[in-house]
Amino acid sequence: MADDERTGIFQQFLKSTLRSAGRQLEEAKSAYTDAKRSALADLPQTDDGKARIVCRRYAERRAVRLDDRARPACFDPDHPDCQGCGEDVQDGTIETW
Repeated sequence: MADDERTGIFQQFLKSTLRSAGRQLEEAKSAYTDAKRSALADLPQTDDGKARIVCRRYAERRAVRLDDRARPACFDPDHPDCQGCGEDVQDGTIETW
């Protein structure tokens, strides 16, 4: 195997490893942020930090991220059920699982 070929293989390995590490770091940051927001809203969490709520609009269990205002990521400001859900999360009265 020539030196140029070994160098190319090593560079590919290094790029792949760095990309993987970058993705893992972003996933860890996201999980930390999700857990922090769920904890501030005092909601039960999944292993990856998402809030475990029961959706008022669709009456189903969901694991969701919360935004900066502690609203579920699926929040639709124009839908009455979503408005009530957002208020319930802030009041601490949202149904959870």
